[in-house]
Amino acid sequence: MKRHILTLCLSISLALGSFGLAWSDDFQKGVEAYNKGDFATALKEWTPLAEQGNVKAQYNLGLMYDMGKGVLQDYKEAVQWYQLAAEQGYSSAQHNLGLLYFNGQGISQDHQEAVKWITLSADQGEVESQKNLGIIYRDGEVVPQDYQTAAKWFELAATKGNITSQINIGFFYYNGQGVPQDYQETAKWMTLASEQGSPQAQHNMAYLYYNGQGVKIDKVYAHMWASIASSQGFENSKGLLEALNKEMTPSQIQEAQRLTEECVKKNYKGC
Repeated sequence: MKRHILTLCLSISLALGSFGLAWSDDFQKGVEAYNKGDFATALKEWTPLAEQGNVKAQYNLGLMYDMGKGVLQDYKEAVQWYQLAAEQGYSSAQHNLGLLYFNGQGISQDHQEAVKWITLSADQGEVESQKNLGIIYRDGEVVPQDYQTAAKWFELAATKGNITSQINIGFFYYNGQGVPQDYQETAKWMTLASEQGSPQAQHNMAYLYYNGQGVKIDKVYAHMWASIASSQGFENSKGLLEALNKEMTPSQIQEAQRLTEECVKKNYKGC
C-alpha cells in the first residue's frame, strides 16, 4: 500500500453570510458580483467594509489578492487582510495566513508562525487545517515528527469526509503509526474514501481483500476494486489485476466484472 503524499492546500471558499447591520446589503452585493465574475464590483463593495473591520470582507479581500481574482496577485496585500481577519478569530483566514507563512509568500518564511496559525484554525474545526497539520506532523520537516499528533488531526478531518485524511489515517492504522495497528479500522477508512471515488483508496481496498486484512479474503471483491481503480488510471492496480486473473476461475472473473458494473452505477456506494 502506497502512502498518500500531498502538499499543503489553501482554503479557497468564499466567506458568505450577513451581519444584520448596514454592512449586510453591501456585503451581499459583493458576494453576488463575485459569483458572477464581476470582481471589480466585489472589490468595490468589500474594501470599505474590510476597512471598517468586517471580518468576512477582510478574508474575502485576502483571498482575492492571494489568488489574483480581479486584481494582480499580491501576497503582501493578501497577508495584510488575512492578518486582520485572523486576529479576529476567523478560521479560514488563520489557515491561509499560516500557509503564506509556511511558504514565505508575501512575508518572511516562518514555520513556527505557520504552525501557530494553522493550529488555531484547526482548533476551530477547519478541515483543511486539520488535514494540513496531519501532513506537517506526519512528515516532520518543520516540527518534530509525531505520528500520534498527526493521527489525531487526520482522524478529526477524516470524520468530516476529507478524502486525503481518510486515506492517511487508514495507513496509520495499517502500520500502527500513532495508533494501535488495526486492519479493520484501515478497511473502514479506505472504504469511506473509496465511496468518494478515490482510486488510491479503491486500490487499497483491493489489496486488503486480496490479503484478507481487515476483511475476509475475497478475490472477487479484490478484482472489483482493482478494476475500478485501474479504470480511473491508478497504474498500481494493473499488476494486481494481472495476478488475480491468473488465480481466479472464469466464473469468478465474470462475477467480479458484474459487481464492477453495479458498483460504478451506484457511484461506488455500498459496493
